[in-house]
Amino acid sequence: MRRTKLILASTSTYRRQLLERLEVPFAVANPGIDETPINSESPEELVQRLANAKASAVAKLNPGAVVIGSDQVAVMDGKITGKPGTHGAAVQQLRMASGKEIVFLTGLCCYISNGVADTVLLDVVPFRVVFRHLRAEQIEGYLQREKPYDCAGSFKSEGLGVALFERMIGDDPSALMGLPLIKLTTMLEKVGISVI
Repeated sequence: MRRTKLILASTSTYRRQLLERLEVPFAVANPGIDETPINSESPEELVQRLANAKASAVAKLNPGAVVIGSDQVAVMDGKITGKPGTHGAAVQQLRMASGKEIVFLTGLCCYISNGVADTVLLDVVPFRVVFRHLRAEQIEGYLQREKPYDCAGSFKSEGLGVALFERMIGDDPSALMGLPLIKLTTMLEKVGISVI
């Protein structure tokens, strides 16, 4: 493996834990970018733009490093569903999700700034979740136990949240958690970092 510095441009503990699975040394940096959506921007365009912006912001300060940026949105009924932040908002999100399919779109970027021509690998990885029909007491019981208020869609699929699902549809389950490791492994190989 080439000894290139690898940096995760994220403050997310979930993304850090996912990247640790690949057993490659990396640093973490806060990209400090504005994540406000642009009017008329599609969910796909939003996650691509933000993943690229996060990675490029950190890469510009770390020339030669391979910087990983990622951003995720949940889309239900054609609208972006964000992080609930509060118990009440999480109850509302899960009521709306009951019996429906939600599409999670994760933008992924590997960025290398070398001063002349930057290297940018960028993709969007989709993953779908179909929710069971949820009763009010199931929603309340789940939220009291896991408190997923910092998670898009109000659940943690790596924990008890999986009990809310009827089925999952996608090529990479780690995409649902915010960092698609299958696609990332391919991107890292393209820039000279072999995981195995």
